[in-house]
Amino acid sequence: MTSILVQDLHKTYQGALEPSLKGLSFSFPKGAIVGLLGPNGAGKTTTISILCGLIKADAGQVQIFDLPQNAMNREAIKGLIGIVPQQIALFPHLTAVENLEYFGNLYGLKGKSLRNRIDDYLQVFGLEKNGHKQVRHFSGGMKRRTNIIAAILHQPQLLVLDEPTAGVDVQSRSMILQFLRDYNRQGVSIVYTSHLLDEAQTICQEVAIIDEGKAVVQGSTTELIAKHPECRNLEDVFLHYTGHALRD
Repeated sequence: MTSILVQDLHKTYQGALEPSLKGLSFSFPKGAIVGLLGPNGAGKTTTISILCGLIKADAGQVQIFDLPQNAMNREAIKGLIGIVPQQIALFPHLTAVENLEYFGNLYGLKGKSLRNRIDDYLQVFGLEKNGHKQVRHFSGGMKRRTNIIAAILHQPQLLVLDEPTAGVDVQSRSMILQFLRDYNRQGVSIVYTSHLLDEAQTICQEVAIIDEGKAVVQGSTTELIAKHPECRNLEDVFLHYTGHALRD
C-alpha cells in the first residue's frame, strides 16, 4: 500500500509565466520516512499544498492511502493528514496551550482527553514549563516544536513537514529529528522537505528529487549514492540531477 500516489500533476498559478508542476508523478510507500527534495522553485510547496487539499491541481490525480483526493473524500483525508507548514502557523498572542486547544477543536477534539494529550506532548517536546506563556515570547525552536504538536494532536496516519528544522538551534533540531524517528516507529508515514541534505540523508529511507515541476529521480538514499560512484553523499546526488546553477 502506498501512503501517497501522485500521477501526472499539472498546476499553473494565475498570472504565472511558467507552470509550477509539469506532469509530476511519484509514489511513496506506507510507513516510511521519505523526502520530497528539490531546489527553490521546483514545486515542492505547491505539491504539498495539493496533497493536503489546500489547493487544486489543474490536472492529474492524487491518492492518500488509496483514497482519491476529491470532494467526496476531503474530510476523511483531512483526518488522515497532519501538516507542519514552513511558516509558523500559531497565534502569537495566545499561549501554547490556547493555540493547541484551538487546533485540537478544529479536529473535533475537546475536554479532558484533549487537555491530557496536550500535556503529554508538551512534556515530550520539552515545553511543559512554557505551556502558559504567549507564543510571541518563544524562541524559534520552541515555536517549531509547538507547530509540530498542533499537527499531530489528532494522531494522523500521514505527517507532512515543510522545512521543520529551519532556523532552529542544534538541540531543537536533534530533538525534532529523534521525535520523527520514534513517531515513524508507531506506523506513521512521514513526508519531509528540507534544503538540509545531510539531515535528509540521515532521516529519510527514500527520497524523490523534483525540479522544474517534474520528478527527476527517486529511490533509497543508499541506492542513489551507490548508483553514482562520483557521489559521496545525497548532496552530490542532488547536484548531479539538478545542476549547480543558482536558483532564485
